[in-house]
Formats: sequence, structure tokens, C-alpha cells
Amino acid sequence: MTGAGPVVEIRRRRERDLPTLVEVLAAQQPTSRYPMRWPLPFPIEQFVVREGELAAWTALADGRPVGHVAVLEATDELFGPHWERGHELPADRLGVISTLFVDPTVRGAGLGRRLHDVAVGWLREQDRGPCLDVVPVHAGALLLYEAAGWREVCRLRTPWLPADQPDVLGMVLPLT
Repeated sequence: MTGAGPVVEIRRRRERDLPTLVEVLAAQQPTSRYPMRWPLPFPIEQFVVREGELAAWTALADGRPVGHVAVLEATDELFGPHWERGHELPADRLGVISTLFVDPTVRGAGLGRRLHDVAVGWLREQDRGPCLDVVPVHAGALLLYEAAGWREVCRLRTPWLPADQPDVLGMVLPLT
């Protein structure tokens, strides 16, 4: 480390990042409540590395994985039609930003925004409309998305959402 803080880089996720990313997800869950279901009813590795993944990145601080974001195909049956209408594009021209989390020891350093921006930049390079879903109780994430220009296209009840939580927001980020 230098006096200015850790050296941070963002690069494509590698298989060897996965064990540490699993630890980071578990470490941040008690304060962020992401994911909402905890413990997960399946291996945490399956939450980090998802079916339909198009790309994924790891944030590293001094070489240690401290954050993650992925882009998935827009195949969600609940949100998909709303994302398609929101962008006026078919599902194969969309991408879903997913699994964005940051180690609590580096929160507040802008890594969440940097990971977000890398994923959005990749989607734009691929000429895909950015989409996501977020639970309103994830206030920090919601503030980040709103500040970046995302707009709400729907509010839906999902099967995984606890009964005492508000509906999940479906959002799109305009291409222009």
C-alpha cells in the first residue's frame, strides 16, 4: 500500500478470484443485505458465477479481489418484457448488470461506481441496452443507479423476496 491507499485495478474475473469473491460476498452481506436470501439455498459460487453470463469483472485492491460485477443475458421472465419496452429493443440487444458487490473494508472509495461504469461501458460497446433490478432497501445501490441516470420501468414481486420487503424495481439506462 502507498500513503494514498491501495492500488486498485478492475479486470475480467478469473477462476482463481472466485474463492475470495465468495468470502467478500459473505462479508458484505450483513451490512448490505445483498443478497436478500441468506444463507443462500445453493452454493454461493452459483450466485457469483451465473448461467447466461456474458462478461464479469473483479476489482482488486493491492492484488486482492474486493469487488465484482457481471453482465447477464436478459432472459428474466418477470423483468424481461419491461426491460424490452423500456429500451424498445429485443432481449438479445439487452444486458443485465448483476452481482455488483464490494468488500466492506473498501466501501466509500468509489469501487461500486467504477465496477458499474465498466459493465455499462462494455454493454454500450456491444450496442446492448443496460438493465437491472434492485430492491429499494439496497439504498446505496439505488442511489448509485439514480445518480448514473437509470430510470424505473416497473415494480414487481419476485418469488425470492421476503414478504415484508417492498417490490423489486426494474430499471433501464438509456443508450444516449
